[in-house]
Amino acid sequence: MTKIALQQDRKLDAIVLGRAGVDLYARESNTDMADITGFNKFVGGSAANIAVAINRLGGKVGFIGCVADDAFGGYVKQYMSGQGINLDGMMTDNSGSRTSVAFTEMKPSDCTVLIYRNKASDLTLKPEQVSAEYIANSKVLVVTGTALSESPSREATILAMQHARRSNTLVVLDVDYRPYSWRTDVDASIYYGIAAGLSDIVIGNREEFDMMETVLAPGNKDDDATAARFLHENTQVVVIKAGEFGSKVYCRDGYKFQQGIFRVDVQKPFGSGDSFAGGLIWTLVNGGELEDGVKHGSAAAAINVSGNSCTEAMPTKEQLFDFIETREQSL
Repeated sequence: MTKIALQQDRKLDAIVLGRAGVDLYARESNTDMADITGFNKFVGGSAANIAVAINRLGGKVGFIGCVADDAFGGYVKQYMSGQGINLDGMMTDNSGSRTSVAFTEMKPSDCTVLIYRNKASDLTLKPEQVSAEYIANSKVLVVTGTALSESPSREATILAMQHARRSNTLVVLDVDYRPYSWRTDVDASIYYGIAAGLSDIVIGNREEFDMMETVLAPGNKDDDATAARFLHENTQVVVIKAGEFGSKVYCRDGYKFQQGIFRVDVQKPFGSGDSFAGGLIWTLVNGGELEDGVKHGSAAAAINVSGNSCTEAMPTKEQLFDFIETREQSL
């Protein structure tokens, strides 16, 4: 079994950096966007989802990001603060940017999602707004990759990762690749490569690693070769997710293992990656083993996709363990 060394004398278990916005989920299931009559409002965005996931399991969580000085930005801060998430690193931008909004259908697959990110406030985060002291008070810094897609957020993100390395704060990169945020895959590959080199753990799906290898290994589809390529510099662990086929986990010492999925009735195809990351990170900050963390992440992902939102469908610790016990007893 594999343990990941962490600094335990920290006030926060994890700080998550990236986007926090608003998700509007269709009230009707299996209904096309044109026929939907109403939506339910939730906080969303990959970084916010991961922060809520760790928090819901009992972790002490902080956040680095930026929302607009608008009603949706106020809603995001009110919700996250109300959940007990520390917002000392959350900035408010008043330059005319807007908090991002996503409208989505509720279908098990082939969902239409409309995302409004013109002048997105999360990408206005500036390097001078990132506190080295804040990061040094956390066991883990979790970076979601969309924060790398534009300046000044790109530089702020790299700086945060450098602060984390200097303070021995574990760095986790959740690739979170959104093609619409990038000019080209080549651009994305370059900056994700820099971020991966600053990370202890890199989490992504096969398509995301394909993008990351655009420059160095175009066309590669071999997971073993991918892991070998990224397990250098600071990276200790590479997690390659494969949807219904589970996950492959690679460690720098050559150890590798696989984790299957927990099958459920899927209500929506998104949120699983964020809840997976939350379950994994929560396990590690509590001294758990990597293998258990990946299992907890897989279970949390299954619970989330069977719910009707991302943030509100994140499980508690009790729900997570009950779910795993029930599934294992039925095998």
